Amino acid sequence: MFSRSGYQALPLGDFDRFQQSSIGFYGAQKGFFCFRDKQDPLGSAGNAIDTSQGWLSWICHGIITSLVFLLMVVTFPISGWFALKVVPTYERMIIFRLGRIQAPQGPGVVLLLPFIDHWQRVDLRTRAFNVPPCKVTSKDGAIISMGADVQFRVWDPVLSVMMVKDLIAATRMTAQNAMTKTLMKKSLREIQVEKLRIGEQLLLEINDMTKSWGLEVDRVELSMEAVLQPPRENLVGPAATVPPVPGLEGLDGTIQQLAAHFFSSTLALVGGGTGAPEADSVETVNEVEPPTTPLPAQRKPSADELLSAVESVLSEALVSQVGASYQVNIALSSGTWSTYFIDLSSGSGQIGRGVPEGIPDVTLQVSEKDLQDLFLGDLRPLSAYMSGRLQVTGDLHLALKLEELIKAMKQRR
Repeated sequence: MFSRSGYQALPLGDFDRFQQSSIGFYGAQKGFFCFRDKQDPLGSAGNAIDTSQGWLSWICHGIITSLVFLLMVVTFPISGWFALKVVPTYERMIIFRLGRIQAPQGPGVVLLLPFIDHWQRVDLRTRAFNVPPCKVTSKDGAIISMGADVQFRVWDPVLSVMMVKDLIAATRMTAQNAMTKTLMKKSLREIQVEKLRIGEQLLLEINDMTKSWGLEVDRVELSMEAVLQPPRENLVGPAATVPPVPGLEGLDGTIQQLAAHFFSSTLALVGGGTGAPEADSVETVNEVEPPTTPLPAQRKPSADELLSAVESVLSEALVSQVGASYQVNIALSSGTWSTYFIDLSSGSGQIGRGVPEGIPDVTLQVSEKDLQDLFLGDLRPLSAYMSGRLQVTGDLHLALKLEELIKAMKQRR
């Protein structure tokens, strides 16, 4: 169904209607003067419309295309700057000539006819997006915040342009709906243990829905942000299992307990004869546990305390690993903003309040709570960026090098 080696022919039947050729400009445009009926990419409905238009439509199409092509040849030294486009290997160009779709063009030099050609580039490389964390109720009543990272690529550029307007938004919505429906059928335990298998199941379900868009999903990775509410089974202790009494296996558990107690008392009286029955032994069990003193919640360090701790791990080795300067804009819980700089570009590095002396390589914008989670190791920079909790201005590769600083702080602790 899908090919991982690049572009495939459209699975719409009779793809020869495009008359593709890779030999020169004439070969790419050799369908200009062909007036026979061609099948429409949209199927029988499009063919019916074309048939109703008749020969007049094709004659007008051919005359206009010929005149524009002749005009471009006459003014070629000038029109060449506008008519010639370079398409790299990882892209294809989709051309609509007088509203009719043409063959995917590229890679290489592509000839466009002025005034009558409208074109769109389609990237064939693997891309990624994240499904924002959303609340999902599992089968056992647990409420979790679950997101996902999705990698996809376009395998048919024509379908990706014709069948859907916003490819990423439509695929994100499809992935979110499939994830929600699948997780509602799983318990919290199954979600935690079988995360990889669930991701593979989502991969197949999403591909079944997006294959008609010319898109293939390569990877789905689930990411659980938090468990907002524990399962209902965990709120009540597990029920005690009573071993079945021989001969009473078909009865209810409570009735089995009463029958067992009655039979045991009768056997005790018979075994004791006429003698006085032994007093029932009573064992007292303290079922009420003494109240435990709750542990005080551990206070997370403030932004000033965190950055002071960062200053203690600065070194020349860390500077050689990172080699960048950062400006960090922190949204405090009071609603105000605070600005700091971390310079790891020279010397042993330095940190301070305010903006750096020069232009920073990367500017980060994060809330105080997310900054605490980052430097305490509860949140990774890539996950924070993908979920929108960390906003980056500048080189993303340099921004992700902050993980080296976080590792140094963990080793110091």
